[in-house]
Amino acid sequence: MQTNYFYKFHPKDSSVDIGRAVKLCRSQKGWTLRELSKQSGIAVSHLSMIERNQRDASMSAMLALANAFGMPLNVMIFLAADPNELTGISSELQEKLSRAALQLLRLPTTNHLF
Repeated sequence: MQTNYFYKFHPKDSSVDIGRAVKLCRSQKGWTLRELSKQSGIAVSHLSMIERNQRDASMSAMLALANAFGMPLNVMIFLAADPNELTGISSELQEKLSRAALQLLRLPTTNHLF
């Protein structure tokens, strides 16, 4: 039996939409792609493809984006989660967590977290 360690990831098959989360965070900050590029060090064209789910975001890119937004990476991933996949969390708690995550975006951004 052979194990295939390499596979083609299809965002539409996933319950996590990083592109949607990045666009949400960027719009909440009132930033253009150019501003996010400046803050994260990621090229505008690459950011655009991430937002449109035409390019997978690497772990280092996701960390750079979370840092640019001034939020922990796991909060950004929570924002990317499909609400239907958050089993075990009440809709009331999901709403509170989402509001708290978006509130983080209103705080001044620093170059490092915690």
